[in-house]
Amino acid sequence: MSTIATNALTARWASDLDGGQTVLSGAGVYPLLALLARYAAGPARDELLAVAPDAARSDLDRSPTTRLALAAWARRDLPLTDRWLREVPAAMRGELTGDPAHDRAALDRWAATHTDGLVPRMPVRVTPATAMVLASALSLRTEWAEPFRDAWCQPAAGPWRGRRLAGLSRLSHDLDALRAVDTAAGPLSLLTVRGAEDVDVVLALGAPERGAAEVLPAAIGALGTPTALPVAAGPGVDEQVVDAADERPELLVATVDFTARADHDLLARAALFGLATAVGEGDHFPGIARLLSVSQARQSATATFGATGFRAAAVTAVSTRAGSARPPVTARKRRVRLDVDRPFGFLAVHRPSGLVLLAGWVTDPDGRA
Repeated sequence: MSTIATNALTARWASDLDGGQTVLSGAGVYPLLALLARYAAGPARDELLAVAPDAARSDLDRSPTTRLALAAWARRDLPLTDRWLREVPAAMRGELTGDPAHDRAALDRWAATHTDGLVPRMPVRVTPATAMVLASALSLRTEWAEPFRDAWCQPAAGPWRGRRLAGLSRLSHDLDALRAVDTAAGPLSLLTVRGAEDVDVVLALGAPERGAAEVLPAAIGALGTPTALPVAAGPGVDEQVVDAADERPELLVATVDFTARADHDLLARAALFGLATAVGEGDHFPGIARLLSVSQARQSATATFGATGFRAAAVTAVSTRAGSARPPVTARKRRVRLDVDRPFGFLAVHRPSGLVLLAGWVTDPDGRA
């Protein structure tokens, strides 16, 4: 899987979002497009290759946090080519019986098994006319290298003003985790929340008037680029120099819990995914079987950001601190605060490769009674 091509697909997809709360995975779509391109012909092949030009393997098969599974089910009476049967591993191939209820149950079990139950159903419908189903399942679970503390959040301004939200806060000394970058969407604050293993989550906060379609592609484009702005120039950032007992700089982050879920009909954006020709009648995939065309293409996705990690169950904890005398002031230190208290974007990034696994936009964070 090409990191550059996959991230470009994710950025193009994000640029077409309507601004509502959502989550999507270009990294989940790309392997299927690359697989179809390999066995396609004519204009359908050209369109697919323009979107998914490289099917090279990524490092995800060695990841301790991320799993990517692929499978293909064909109807019993579909005459598959020798090439398909020779090149596609038998363990990846399944059979459709023609009984929609039976087939649906089998596909749902596969989806649930390969996502730890986070996506319990296959997003496409199975009918007696279904000839083949191709599917990918991408799942990840990571804990934070430094967990957050639960804290109430009640914004004083913006669209969440006056709401009592499930907030998170964290004090650290790693100012490098926060960057301010200048992009086509204006200045962005990018906070890297480091995972304990190989996946990080980047929170992306733009100016109040910038929406998902601008902020998310700009954030993807800024991954790995040099910082062009002083951190204090980033949205939501306040910087001060304060009296302290030592000179170590401090980064205080205040954000919110969130869970984002979405179902996507990829054929509503067929050209974006290289499927515009493949949905029409024709012999588009002669490398698989004769006279195949695409009838459905959908994705269901979910993401949860909490105090202990990404896609992790909530943990309730009580911590105590022994009282002590206030230390004497001997130095001056830099203190930076980032408040993520209005709509923002997020990217789950595979650290070794830079691959964006999921991207999303938060407009409705979790609340607690």
